[in-house]
Amino acid sequence: MDEEEIKYFVRVRNTDLDGTKAVHIALTGIKGIGPHTSRTIAALANVDPRAILGKMDDESVGRIANAVDTYIEQVPVWMVNRQKDVYTGEARHLLGADLTMANDDDVNRMRKMRSYRGIRHETGQKVRGQRTKSTGRTGTTVGVKRKKE
Repeated sequence: MDEEEIKYFVRVRNTDLDGTKAVHIALTGIKGIGPHTSRTIAALANVDPRAILGKMDDESVGRIANAVDTYIEQVPVWMVNRQKDVYTGEARHLLGADLTMANDDDVNRMRKMRSYRGIRHETGQKVRGQRTKSTGRTGTTVGVKRKKE
């Protein structure tokens, strides 16, 4: 293929991916797919992970889209991003808007049950045990005040 025949945007799973990048880097543009997952998807689709996405033929892009859709059935449970769903109890791999909605639901559930983490989310403080004396300050700047002469 020539340089003119490159597709600058490739649509996979309702997301426009950058066609000028390699497959394993472009796939990380989908929310819920990181570097390790993208390489696994490229292997499942039988595609070179270092190939430029925009130069691939439609059949290869279709295999990649199919591998993204059937990812959960082809990998072990420890490779999915939601190993035990709270409501269904089964392993799921959420992508895109589904991941954002599930995350928001989790935070709202913690707030509703008034758990420690939920209260920290509510008040906008650090949630995962970080120190808060000197970092994570918002609002007015804190510094040394000079004495008035």
